[in-house]
Amino acid sequence: MHFNDIDFVIIGAAKSATTWLQKQLQTDPAVYMPDPELHYFSREYSKGQDWYFSQFDEQLLDRVVGEKSNSYLYEPEAAARLHRDLPQVKLIAQLRNPVERAYSSYCMRFRRGEVGKDIESYLDPTLGENLKYLISGKFASHLQTFVDLYGRDKLLILFFEGVSLDPEAQMAQVRSHLGLPPRPFSSIGREKVKDKTSLMVSPRLRKHLAWVKPIVRPLRGTSGFETVRGLVTQQTRYPKLTDELRNRLYDYYHPSIEALEKMSGQSLSHWYGPLDRAS
Repeated sequence: MHFNDIDFVIIGAAKSATTWLQKQLQTDPAVYMPDPELHYFSREYSKGQDWYFSQFDEQLLDRVVGEKSNSYLYEPEAAARLHRDLPQVKLIAQLRNPVERAYSSYCMRFRRGEVGKDIESYLDPTLGENLKYLISGKFASHLQTFVDLYGRDKLLILFFEGVSLDPEAQMAQVRSHLGLPPRPFSSIGREKVKDKTSLMVSPRLRKHLAWVKPIVRPLRGTSGFETVRGLVTQQTRYPKLTDELRNRLYDYYHPSIEALEKMSGQSLSHWYGPLDRAS
């Protein structure tokens, strides 16, 4: 395998339905993508190209080949590494309202027990620019690095709203960008891939039960397993994103959204927040 075998890369953004995008492409027998996010050009570059190539099935390289790693969008060195090794690829970015994306990312980590209930310490831009939650949502500046290296024509910019409002049109844009012929839209992936309302084992209890996981893994999906799991799961109660904090976030992202409108050529007026920003 060689770097020239890779045709496209989905570069992000996280919490923006890029897994849905990947699943849609994987329904096409003319497309091949490995399932996991490889994060090679962002976090695993030191493992070398042989490791990267080993993540692909060489028997399927006669197809249109791509990968998805959301960290590529905002990790500082990823764009330069991608362009150095894969100058030929076409890029796809699917983006979400940065305020909603930041809150969704916080909720995911809260559900995992990685962050506490003091939501403002993570999402309040007046307390500092947290990379994971805030800076990563400044999409225009991250994308500009890719545009400078690849040119605007190689980058397809999509938006989260297209997945729910007109998924067929969303995929038609993707297929056109990749040079794929029209194909009937697949119902696979219509359901939510990740649902923050799902019942979960509390982080504290998960920690205590970690030693049991390898033992019960073969039982997952059985009626007995699900019955026992139902006794220890609960719906997570997330800290609320208050109107005051939400508006501080909209003010923080306003310049970035304006820049993204110019870059994409699309209006994002619905991203500016619940208040009338013109006033």
